[in-house]
Amino acid sequence: MKNIPVKPAEFHILLVDDREENLISLEDMLEAPNRRFTKVTSGNDALRTVLRNKQIGLILLDVQMPGMDGFEVARLLQANPQTRDISIIFVTAINKGEQNVLKGFEEGAVDFLEKPLDINITRAKVNVFEKLYFYQHGLKEAIAERERVNQQLERFMHVVAHDLKSPLNGAISFLHLIRDEDATQSIPDLADNMDIAIDSISRLSGMITAILDYSRQTIANQQIEEVDTHGMVEELIRSLFPPPHITVMIDGRLPVLHTCKPKLLQVFQNLLSNAIKYMNKAEGRITVGYSIQPEFYEFWVRDNGPGIARKDTERIFRLFEILDAENTDAESTGVGLNILKLLVEEQGGQIRVESEEAVGSCFYFQWKK
Repeated sequence: MKNIPVKPAEFHILLVDDREENLISLEDMLEAPNRRFTKVTSGNDALRTVLRNKQIGLILLDVQMPGMDGFEVARLLQANPQTRDISIIFVTAINKGEQNVLKGFEEGAVDFLEKPLDINITRAKVNVFEKLYFYQHGLKEAIAERERVNQQLERFMHVVAHDLKSPLNGAISFLHLIRDEDATQSIPDLADNMDIAIDSISRLSGMITAILDYSRQTIANQQIEEVDTHGMVEELIRSLFPPPHITVMIDGRLPVLHTCKPKLLQVFQNLLSNAIKYMNKAEGRITVGYSIQPEFYEFWVRDNGPGIARKDTERIFRLFEILDAENTDAESTGVGLNILKLLVEEQGGQIRVESEEAVGSCFYFQWKK
């Protein structure tokens, strides 16, 4: 697992100029809290300093220096994978209209400051790059944290899927034995129902196998494929084998999208399973649908079940949160909806619920197009 980068407390600026008085003047001009300056007077010293100090976030680089000039320093920094992302501002007396300006950008500069320096412009530009530097580090922290959570989720899914496989396979074998008994074969309806039960459990076992296969892959190697969401949900509904008093319908035609199928399947499976499991109406109705948003499809699963108290609509997505005894059952672990939240947030989306006690619930989740 990658280490989460530590957010820097200071902004390190390297000042490069062959004249000492220019370095002193530039440092005085830019001095501010939480800034640290390193001053060197040659291109060679600049390269050595950057390679030794991994914290440098900005280089103010004089173009015209004896020996190795600023263009050459920038070119070498740009060629090194360890230093190519450091921002460089050229400080030059060269007229901006000359071709050398274009050369500077080609060598890796991100901006120019023209001598004699205007104190307000200089400060303003450095302030912008300082904000950008801290923003980039914050983004790296967020990405590293997301990878950490994803890896935890992968391990959890692997353990759960592995532990579920054995009892399901045992149940399938046991049902085959019962179905093949002469007493079972003599009752046609019972034999048919046994076939349906075996088919349903086999489908569920196949889903778990897919999750298990998926969890063995790293985030980078997860297979993105074309998913017919409509067909996937239809097959899922059949495999869940809802009882006769519960009707599960699809509103319209669900979209086709490119995504990681096991993750999307897991979200639908959890929401539909819960809707069936907790249905308390004599005529249960569950509906699946979606709407189109700029970056996402927002899917929804609506039921006319017991509903959820308003005070619990946020709690249910927290890890190990279990509602009051009258609203749940002894087998609830408080894990399922938290996993869904992680899966949806991995897509950049959100999951939410609108519910009214004794009327029903509607779960909404966004999935990236």
